[in-house]
Amino acid sequence: MRKWSMEELGRKSVADFKAAPKHPIVVVLDNVRSMHNVGSVFRTADGFLIEAIYLCGYTPQPPHRDIHKTALGATETVNWSYAPTTLEAVQELRAAGYKVWAVEQAQNSVSLEKFTLQWTPEPIAIVMGNEVTGVDAEVMKIVDGCIEIPQFGSKHSFNISIATGIVLWELVKTTIVAKLQQHL
Repeated sequence: MRKWSMEELGRKSVADFKAAPKHPIVVVLDNVRSMHNVGSVFRTADGFLIEAIYLCGYTPQPPHRDIHKTALGATETVNWSYAPTTLEAVQELRAAGYKVWAVEQAQNSVSLEKFTLQWTPEPIAIVMGNEVTGVDAEVMKIVDGCIEIPQFGSKHSFNISIATGIVLWELVKTTIVAKLQQHL
């Protein structure tokens, strides 16, 4: 078996990425403290060709060496903006027509696999919470719902960058399947 070369992978240039149609998904980072987690979310957002990232509160912002180290250039491709509070970002996204879902373990949450079975690809924003405290309680009061990732081990949560990757893959996969079914 041979690994593909960079040329064979046919990756998009920054200009091609910017011009490409995106999956209708925005990631909202709610007071995420780790620059490595922020960089990882940028890289994942690039890999899944999502619309944008909102960095909220004290979430670190590019340019910063530690974000760039993990993002590997994705801060140049993925659109991002800053909001002083997550509450402001969520209100802005809802006004723009996005459904906003927190990714959190909460009462009445929808398990990720059930969510993707019922979700029709429409503009959605997912709120990823702080590494220790999760999604802010005030934000939880105004989201459209809550998605929970099934877990089976002894730990009560995934790292935010891992959780973001899991949820984005499931949402993008659902979008791809819906587009394929439209063409049948």
